[in-house]
Amino acid sequence: MLRSYQFRLYPNKEQQSYFANCFGSVRFIYNQMLADKIDHYKNTGKMLKNTPAQYKEEFPFLKDMDSLALANAQLNLEKAYKNFFRDKSVGFPKFKVKHKSKASYTTNNQGGNIRIEGGKIKLPKIGFVTIKQHREFDGLIKSCTISMNKAGNYFISILVEQETPEWLPEEHKIGIDLGLSDFAITTNDAGESVKYANPKCLYRSEKKVKKAQRALSRKQKGSKNQEKARLILAKKHEKIANQRKDFLHKLSNQITDENQVIVIETLRSSNMMKNHKLAKAIGDVSWSEFCRQLAYKSEWKGRTLIKADRFYPSTQICSTCGHRDGKKAPHIREWTCPACGATHDRDINASKNLLALAK
Repeated sequence: MLRSYQFRLYPNKEQQSYFANCFGSVRFIYNQMLADKIDHYKNTGKMLKNTPAQYKEEFPFLKDMDSLALANAQLNLEKAYKNFFRDKSVGFPKFKVKHKSKASYTTNNQGGNIRIEGGKIKLPKIGFVTIKQHREFDGLIKSCTISMNKAGNYFISILVEQETPEWLPEEHKIGIDLGLSDFAITTNDAGESVKYANPKCLYRSEKKVKKAQRALSRKQKGSKNQEKARLILAKKHEKIANQRKDFLHKLSNQITDENQVIVIETLRSSNMMKNHKLAKAIGDVSWSEFCRQLAYKSEWKGRTLIKADRFYPSTQICSTCGHRDGKKAPHIREWTCPACGATHDRDINASKNLLALAK
């Protein structure tokens, strides 16, 4: 199995300069190859097969960069084309913009050119860089992705090939309903229902974020003070993202550790974000990331993850008798079944109906 480990990097000034050049070169070669493909298709009606090596004579600075990083940029472009031809709704490959695209590049381990020794990691073209390795891992390093976030911090994500661990099967099944007031409402086959409160990471820090945004807006464009204010704002957003990520990992680990069959509702966040009153709350709650974590952790641990149909009426069906009572307005949190008289908590009832799909 392949597993990724992320660690903090502490490059010196020279290494930071190389990383910046490599980030830029990878973005440049991606854009250059994309532009040439577009022009060639317009002129000939055929797809151009180009490689980074073809550009090194015209752009000599590319010779100083990690060739594997440039090759991976080519692979990313080819993948973007394949995704577009497979599903047009994905959109045509877009040009990468410096201040909007993620600053990163990926390199591969060939002949042991990537290895960790004495608190440092050796990388192609740059040598040993200080790493904060907070956990050990076994296995063969396949590739590494070096990145820099908006706050100016450097990270490395190491992709490792490991033996698949043997996870003992669990007995329990669980249904999960997602919400905004409570992040997740679960019911297992033992009849236990639990509501996990929404951490509201952005909401709790919103005043501090707005204060930092106002401070940034007052700074002179291009000044050192503007850059300082931008870093302060970026660090606040980074803290919020880390808090959210920590909550999601802990909850997804708990659920996949304790249950063999997991049923979760399917939500289209992009459609729901069109409701401007709820867009900020939906963006803060990160349902899609939670579902992504459940998916890969279920695969690791040999669990069965069932995604209910997007149109499955989990909130409309009485979990006691099966009567379907029609749509419920969002403000209705409890309702009584007209067929059997059972009174339901809206979210717990939905989680029970989702659990029923596991049987």
